[in-house]
This record gives sequence, structure tokens and C-alpha cells, in this order.
Amino acid sequence: MNLDELLQVMDRAAANLAKLQTIWDRAQPMIPSSPQRGTSREYEDLRRAWTPLLSGLPPIDGLTVTEELPDIDEAGQSFIDYWEIGEPAFALMNELEKPGHQLDEYRFRLAQARRRAIHDRLDQLTSTITGTLAKLTESVDRNSSDRVDDPGTKVVEDSISEIERLLGDTTDRKGRWGDLHRHLHFGQGHDWHDIAEMDWPSVREDIEAASLSETDPLPVPVIDLGVAASAKPTGGATIGLTWTALDDDGFERLLFDLLRGFPSYQNVEWLMKTRAPDRGRDLSAERIIKDDGGTTRTERVIVQAKHWTTKSVAPADITNTLAALPLWEPPVVRTLVIATSGRFTSDAVAIAEKHNADGKLPFIELWPDSRLETQLSQRPDLIASYRLRS
Repeated sequence: MNLDELLQVMDRAAANLAKLQTIWDRAQPMIPSSPQRGTSREYEDLRRAWTPLLSGLPPIDGLTVTEELPDIDEAGQSFIDYWEIGEPAFALMNELEKPGHQLDEYRFRLAQARRRAIHDRLDQLTSTITGTLAKLTESVDRNSSDRVDDPGTKVVEDSISEIERLLGDTTDRKGRWGDLHRHLHFGQGHDWHDIAEMDWPSVREDIEAASLSETDPLPVPVIDLGVAASAKPTGGATIGLTWTALDDDGFERLLFDLLRGFPSYQNVEWLMKTRAPDRGRDLSAERIIKDDGGTTRTERVIVQAKHWTTKSVAPADITNTLAALPLWEPPVVRTLVIATSGRFTSDAVAIAEKHNADGKLPFIELWPDSRLETQLSQRPDLIASYRLRS
């Protein structure tokens, strides 16, 4: 089954689930919670409508909804029986709520399955849009009111439409989706710059959140960890990370997650404009600094990600970054971190050291791959999540 066919099945399952939820919302107030007898035509019609809809929910990892709506006349008699023997009817009340609980479980698993299905395709489309927007904005005047006539515009429009189709109704759209579609509609030069600088970075966060939930499990082999540990495993542990497993976007997300885990960092966020020389998304954060006298202050830190595995960061890359920093002020940037999955040339290191020795702002920190590997050694969860070890 291809992706489109699978999504059609999931959409139908979601529609049937919505119908069942509507029936449950109407039926639940009629289900007794105390001694009573009798039923109603309305409730019995709901029971008749419920049963055939159950077949419209295909199993997800073996689970589906099997509970029928309860017979409220029998339920009312059961409450009478409990009342007569003086026992609380907790078990009965839990039993009567089972249909709703199964709907909730199925809804959760359906969203989980959809994320698994669309994950790779979302990554492909996201990379396509990011790359195409970078090329478009380089060739289009920021203040142009002319409609852009470039094949790349259709690539972006089609990719956005497909992303909307992939996400369906499972995603909370907090970003600038309305602005994005409005700018796509007019398609003038300034619209495309607004898309690249504001709309796309905003909606991309929603897409990344929909791609993989933090609660989704990572695949693991069928193994008893206690037994395996007692078997005295041989060999050593790998140290280096497979940086080529990441694309530029993945490297930026990794740094974002890494910084959020540092106790001394707060308010970590992506800068929404893409004006850096390499057109990457810089990260902004506040670093908390405490001295022995009990004084606490914060300083603004900008982190630039350079996912370069085939070349080293050169002096010109550092000076260009310094020149672009005023775009992010105010507030004043006190520290600039340049993080790379590769290395720095000796001249680049010398430039940074002289800059710092002269007391110039901002202070420059260089994070090569070796430093990132040391930092990530304390976050094996991120190494596993980003598949940095094969």
C-alpha cells in the first residue's frame, strides 16, 4: 500500500471515529449513574447506529474499538442490586465508561500511526521548501511588487499543499498558516521574502511537532536488558557520532534540544529571520551566570549552526557572522557560539582567540564536533533520537 492509499484509509477511520464520538457524546448523559429502570427510543437508536460503525475502525497494532453501548435498563438494575447489598458500584461505573475510554485510546493510536507514516515524507518536503525558498529570495528583490515567475514557486506551493494533506486534522496549527497562504496567493517579491523570513519558520515548528511526538517510542530489539547485562558483553563503546545522519535542519534541531537541556540556558528559541550568510536559522538564548557572592545575571547568547562535515570553518566565516550580529540586536549579544559538526581551521581559532583577548564583544565560543560529542555523551537520549550512532 502506498502512502496516499494509507492516508485515505486513515482519513476514513478518522471520520468513522468522529461519528462514534458524536454518538457517545449524545449517549453518555443517558447512561445511569444510580438505581433506575427503563430505556428510551432515542438511546436504542444510538445503540443501533453504534454497532455498524465499529467495523469502520481498522485495527492499529492489534487494537480497535470493540465495546458496545451498554444496555441502560440492565445497568440501572445493576445499580439497584448494588444498592440493596449496600456496596459501592465502582466496578459497574468503570464498565459503563469503557466505550469512551476505547475511543480515546484509538484516537491516540491513530495519530501515532499517522505520524509514523508521514515522518519521512514530511522531512523530504521540509528540506525541499527550505532549499527552494533560499534560492528564490536570493534572486528576488525584497521590495518588488511584481509577481514572481519562477518554477520554484510551484514547487513550494505544491509542497505546502501536500504537507497540509499529510497533516490532516491531527496537528495544532499555532504558526502563521493564514499569512503563508495569503502570501502564496499574491506571490509578489515581497511576499516571498515574508514567506521565507516569517511564515515558513513559524509553520515549520508545527510541522516538526507533528512529524514525531516526544512520546513516540524509538525502535528497540526484543531483548531482556537484565539478562544481556549479566552475560558480560565484550568489546568497547563507540565514541564518535555519525554526523552525516543529519541534514542541516536536523543539526539545528539537535542544537535546539541540546541547549534546552542545559541548566544554565533559558528561553531558547529560533530566530525567525534567515539573514545569516549561510541562510541557516540562528538560535537565541539567555545564559544564567551566578557568582560566589550570590549575584545572578543573564546574558544573551546567539548560536549559529554550521553543519559542515566536508569542510572546516574558516576565518571569513567568523568575520561574516560577526558582521551579521547587529541584525539580532537589541538586546545586546554578549556571546556568540559557532557550533559545527566539523572543525575550525587553525586560522579561525586564532581569529577568535585574538578577538577575545582584545576584550571585544561578543565573546566568541567555538564548538567543534569533538565538543558537541562530549556534550552529547551526557544526553544519550538525543543521540538515540537523532540516530547518531548506527
